[in-house]
Amino acid sequence: MPTAVAVTSPELVLPSPDRHTPPAAVLRSTGPGERGGGLEQTLTEIHTLVEHHGHVLVVHPAAAPSALVHRLHAARAALETDRLALVGVDLPPLGTALLALQLRQLSICDFSPGVLASAARLLAHYLHAGAVLGSVARLDQVPVGLKAHAKSWLPGSQFAVVARPEPQLVRLGGDQDPRLEGPGFPTRLVVAEGGLPAERVTGALARAWRVREVTHARLPAASPGWWGTAKLTEFAAAIPDISVLYQLVSSVRREECHWCGLELIGDRCAFCAAPLPPPGERGRRALPATRPAPGRLRGRERAPAPPDRALPAASDPRFTPALDPGAVPPGAATPAGPTGGPATGVHALRPAHRAAPADWGPQRPRIPDPRQAGPGAPAPAHQPPYAATPPHEEHDQPPHQPPSPSRSRNPRP
Repeated sequence: MPTAVAVTSPELVLPSPDRHTPPAAVLRSTGPGERGGGLEQTLTEIHTLVEHHGHVLVVHPAAAPSALVHRLHAARAALETDRLALVGVDLPPLGTALLALQLRQLSICDFSPGVLASAARLLAHYLHAGAVLGSVARLDQVPVGLKAHAKSWLPGSQFAVVARPEPQLVRLGGDQDPRLEGPGFPTRLVVAEGGLPAERVTGALARAWRVREVTHARLPAASPGWWGTAKLTEFAAAIPDISVLYQLVSSVRREECHWCGLELIGDRCAFCAAPLPPPGERGRRALPATRPAPGRLRGRERAPAPPDRALPAASDPRFTPALDPGAVPPGAATPAGPTGGPATGVHALRPAHRAAPADWGPQRPRIPDPRQAGPGAPAPAHQPPYAATPPHEEHDQPPHQPPSPSRSRNPRP
């Protein structure tokens, strides 16, 4: 199944230009207040789409109410899924609907979900969105000068405004050309009439922009609030050919997200919002130290383990045997093991046997007895006390021992 493209309002769904473009999924529970159905219904809708399509892109206006955006993020956190991308689009409502249509057209191509979601930012640069307004007094999306702000209070004043990709504002007079800089490539123009007629857009503006096709749509309910007035005619121009869109997206270099592993174009992943590492670190995949979210690396091979690093050389020669037990310093004798052969294992780490000094322990030289020495033997220079008394012979009687005292306290007389 292709990646599902969902929108937060049925007014952001434009009719498919052909029978191959899949329909958009509308989240009915993302409306404001209690009529939206609450968080439980949002969880049910998103969970159904994820299980059926695998990956889901939710396209919503960046200027949407904060309650709607919080509900979408709460649903993503509650489901603990990394297959849901929340794509916030900084475009007017009609331009957002046209961008969602282009993503639906590309969803049947061989693009991965990460590339398709990242393509939203790329396609937004080639989309021209504007409107013809009766007043710019409350317009906050485009810079408005003091002169234009004062003329907007005059009755019958009209202004041609382009909000994206570059802000433009021109005051209209009569049936003259709006003189707005348009795209340098063939486009399809979508027009939504509000409180002003659309002849100026479908006539002079369409000829100046070399529009191939003009399509009429219903004005989104969020357009008057976005433009600051209810007297308007909104329009949006974009590339209509799917083959051109395919070549545009496929010509961009693809990278691998270092966090979730999906392919992406640009500098940020649309699924996990991880930025692209610097160019010097893009070859290495930096996985998180903690356990990733459930399903983060599901179905993917683990990153290869880094090669073993050699231990650095010891600066102190005393630690050399600890790093290499089998190494023996040159000129030293090989230590012997308990069986008499060469030492191995723990015995190799023991220091070699050293000869005890002459005046230490049982290795002390024995002093000869002068009685046993022959005639003419020299007398020793020093004779310790224990050698002055000769040992008793075998026939000698032991010395007299005094009787031991009685153990009784009251001995008999």
